[in-house]
Amino acid sequence: MDKQSKKEIMYERMREKKKEVRVVRRIVAIIALVLLVIVGIAGFQMYNFVTDALKPVDPESEEVINLEVPIGSNLDSIAALLEENGLIEDARVYKYYVKFNNESEFQAGTYGLTKSMTLDEITQSLKTGKVYREPLFTITVPEGLTLEEIGTNVIAKKTDFTAEEFMAKVQDEAYIEELMVKYPTLLTDEIKGENVKFALEGYLFPATYPFYEEDPSLNLIIEQMLNATQSNVSQYQAVLDEMGKTPHWLLTFASLLEEEATAQSDRQTIASVFYNRLEQDMKLQTDPTVLYAKGEHKARLFNKDYEFEHPYSTYTNNGLPPGPIASAGLSSIQAVLDPADTDYVYFLADSTGKNHFAITYEEHLQNRDKYIGQ
Repeated sequence: MDKQSKKEIMYERMREKKKEVRVVRRIVAIIALVLLVIVGIAGFQMYNFVTDALKPVDPESEEVINLEVPIGSNLDSIAALLEENGLIEDARVYKYYVKFNNESEFQAGTYGLTKSMTLDEITQSLKTGKVYREPLFTITVPEGLTLEEIGTNVIAKKTDFTAEEFMAKVQDEAYIEELMVKYPTLLTDEIKGENVKFALEGYLFPATYPFYEEDPSLNLIIEQMLNATQSNVSQYQAVLDEMGKTPHWLLTFASLLEEEATAQSDRQTIASVFYNRLEQDMKLQTDPTVLYAKGEHKARLFNKDYEFEHPYSTYTNNGLPPGPIASAGLSSIQAVLDPADTDYVYFLADSTGKNHFAITYEEHLQNRDKYIGQ
C-alpha cells in the first residue's frame, strides 16, 4: 500500500471519529436537555406544592374546628393533628416551616381554628395557648405517684370516682387489652409480664389535665394520661431503637430516678450510677423498690427489709425491677437517655436532700459517716 492510500485511510478514520464525536455530543445534549426539563418540571411542581402548602387551606372558610392538643404533644404529633383535621395541607411542610422560623413551646389545650388561618396564625395560637373554651376543671398528677396514690390522692379527690373504682378499672383485663390495641407501640406484652404488679403502673403521665365536661369517664381520664405518655415517649423512639430498648424499660428506669430524686438531686448523675452498676453486674440496691415491693411507706429501712424477697426488690435481684414503680416526669425520662459520664457506683442523700457520690465503697462509707452517721 502506497503512502497516499495510507493517508486517505487515516483521514477517513479521522472523519469517522469526528462524526462519532458529533453524534455523542448530540446524544449528551439531548439527554441533558431532557434531564433539565424533568428537573425544571419537578422543581416547578415542588414549588407549587410548597407554595400551596404555605397558604391557608380555604381562605373563605368560617367553620371553627375544635382541635385538642394533648399534654406533652411534640411537633410531629401536632403537625399530624393539624393535617388530619384539614387545617394545613401537609404536615411535613408545616414542620419545616416551624423549624425554619425557630418556633417552639406549643401549649396543650383545646383550640378553635379555621381553615382560613395562615400557618403563622395557627402557630401563634398554639404558642400563646389561646383556647376556644375554658376547661370546667383540671386534674394534676404530680411526679412520682404510684397508681394507688393517683387513685387516692387525685382521682378520689377531684372526681366522683372512688380510689377503688379507679384501681378496678386500671386492673380490668378486658380494658387493658383494649388499651394495648389502641396504644400498640407503648403498651406491649411487657406490661403483662409474670411479675408485673400493675400493668399500667408508670404509664399515666404526671401533668395537669384540662377537662371540658362535668363528669368525664374513667376511660377518658386514663386515656388522657396515656396520650401524654405516648407523646413524650414517642419522641425518643429512635433513640430507644438504637439502644435496643423498649418504652417499658425506659419508664421502669425513669421511675427509679423519680423516686430517688429530690428537689436538689442530679438525675443524670444518679442515672450514671445505675448504668455503672448494671455494667458491673452489681445490684442496684435502691430503697424505693423495697418500699414498693412491701407496699409500705417507711422513713427508714432495716436489714430485714433489705432481705425481703420480692421480684421488685433491687436488693435481692439483679437488674431493673419487672416494671415501673411510679409515674416518672420528663426530666427523669431524659436523664435515662442522657446520663452523666461518671465512674460513680454509690450515692446517698443527706438530711437536706443533697446527694453525695462515690466511686469506691470506702468513699461511700466515709460519706455515710460524714453526712448520715452510723
